[in-house]
Amino acid sequence: MRKKILLICGSLNQTTQMHQIAEELSDCDLFFTPFYGDLLLSLARRFNLAEFTVMGTKFSSRCLEYLNQHQLALDLEGRSRDYDLILTCSDLVVPKNILKRKIVLVQEGMTDPENLAYHIVRRVPMLPRWLASTAATGLSNAFTVFCVASEGYRELFIKKGVRSEKIVVTGIPNFDNCARFLKNDFPFRGFVLVCTSDTRETFKFDNRKRFIERAVSIAAGRQLIFKLHPNENVDRSTSEIRAIAPRALVYSKGSAEEMIANCDVLITQYSSTAFVGIALGKEVHSYFNADDLRKLMPIQNNCAAKNIAAVCRGVLETAQAYQCRKSKYEDGSIGQTVSGSYAYENACCSSGQNKI
Repeated sequence: MRKKILLICGSLNQTTQMHQIAEELSDCDLFFTPFYGDLLLSLARRFNLAEFTVMGTKFSSRCLEYLNQHQLALDLEGRSRDYDLILTCSDLVVPKNILKRKIVLVQEGMTDPENLAYHIVRRVPMLPRWLASTAATGLSNAFTVFCVASEGYRELFIKKGVRSEKIVVTGIPNFDNCARFLKNDFPFRGFVLVCTSDTRETFKFDNRKRFIERAVSIAAGRQLIFKLHPNENVDRSTSEIRAIAPRALVYSKGSAEEMIANCDVLITQYSSTAFVGIALGKEVHSYFNADDLRKLMPIQNNCAAKNIAAVCRGVLETAQAYQCRKSKYEDGSIGQTVSGSYAYENACCSSGQNKI
């Protein structure tokens, strides 16, 4: 029987990654949904109190627009079917209707720094993980497997407390082949690019004036181009830039990755685009330590989606084998069940893809 898989999406970055993985699972029945939570979070969304998250109307609308544009099958909030596997881009919220399912968690990109909120959430487990933003990624322990970008990230998540046997280094689809961005039609070259973050929209401190002044200083008279985060207040951010760097160009849309491919210098705050700059050999300035970023750099294997699909098949096969052995055990055919060991690793490594 064809297996049923629910893919939980979110931001455009998360949604496109889920889509790429789905294309490698064409032998399964695939259904998609924007990110969702349980009753309390659904009520918050209804009253526009979740707009700073991927559950908000803005992100959900963009997600649905993408899914409909690509004619992908929808099952909103996974209500209509029983699923053999759940693929999700975040475990900051784990809806109750997937808790008893096999879950494959896929890292979406760079994780936020471990601030005070993160340390409080770590020490008070009853607090919701989303208070710590993506710094708390992986802490739910609700997943069967966690597919991560690099060995550096594997080590980071283990230090955070994620069980090492659940983590597989697969690469992540949107960051596994940055060289592809070199071929583009963005009209400018040789400029200084600034990729901003939505820190204020997610209730974090951001001295934007100081950041823009720093960018002007680094540019030292060269052409400045700002690419705003999709979740930013465009009018506010543009006004702030105009006041300090009146000759700078400001883009709220377009491919940040293609802009990075054409720039000489990349300046970021907490953006995953820093990885694209590093992969393409750009001069990169970030709020993160440069050596740490190089260590965390997603592997450039150009087959992350295939690797993750192989992990999914391994999880499905392990679950099927377990159920088969369990059934035989219960009817007296055999003396013991399988242990539920992580056979997906073998399935993954023997699937013909780059070794994971």
